[in-house]
Amino acid sequence: MLGIGYVAVVAFFAHAPLPLTRRFDARMTEADNDQGVEYKVQKRERLWWDQFVEEDGEETGGQRHYVLREKGTERPGSSSYNKFYPEEGHFACAGCAAPLYSAGSKFDSGCGWPAFDKIVQGAVVTKTDTSLGMSRVEIMCSNCGGHLGHVFEGENFTPTNERHCVNGISLRYVKEPLPESDTEAKVLPERTVQSERSRILEELMGGGES
Repeated sequence: MLGIGYVAVVAFFAHAPLPLTRRFDARMTEADNDQGVEYKVQKRERLWWDQFVEEDGEETGGQRHYVLREKGTERPGSSSYNKFYPEEGHFACAGCAAPLYSAGSKFDSGCGWPAFDKIVQGAVVTKTDTSLGMSRVEIMCSNCGGHLGHVFEGENFTPTNERHCVNGISLRYVKEPLPESDTEAKVLPERTVQSERSRILEELMGGGES
C-alpha cells in the first residue's frame, strides 16, 4: 500500500484490469520477510487459487489471490471495509483466518484503504519494499505469508503514531472478539519521528560549523 500522498498514482494504475497470474505450480520455498520467519501454512499456488475461488467465486477469488499471493493492490475506495467501523469483533487474514486486528484498532485515515493503528502481537512479519523507488515497509500475515499492505509512521493520526494501510480484500470480518490471549501492539520499532528530525538537525548544524 502507499502513503496518502501517492493515492492518485495508485488509483491510475489500479484501474487497469487485475492481472491474474496463475503460477499454479509455484510454492514459497523460503522465508520472504526480514525476520526470516517460515510460514506455518504453505500451499502451491493452484491450491490457494482453488481455495479463494471456492470461497468467493472466480472474480472475487481471483482478486483475492492477486492481492494476497501476488502482492497486488486493490483500487482505493473499492473495499466495503474501507468505511466499515464495527463496535466489536475482529479482522482476520482472508487466506488462513489468523486473527489480525480488533475492531477497536480501526480508524478513518482518509487514504482509501482500511486503516489500523495496532495489530495482534506476532500476527505479521515485515519486509522492506523498494518497488516504487522509495522505501516502504510491507506487512504480511506471519501464518501464511499473505500480503496485507504497508505500515507507515509519523503521521500522528492516533496515539500509536502508526498506520497500517491494508487491502480490504486481504481481510475477513469476524463478529467474535479477539481471543483473550491475543494482545495488540505496534509493529515498527520505537524510532520516533522527533528523534530522526533531531538527528538531521544536528547533522545540518554540524555541517554549518565546519
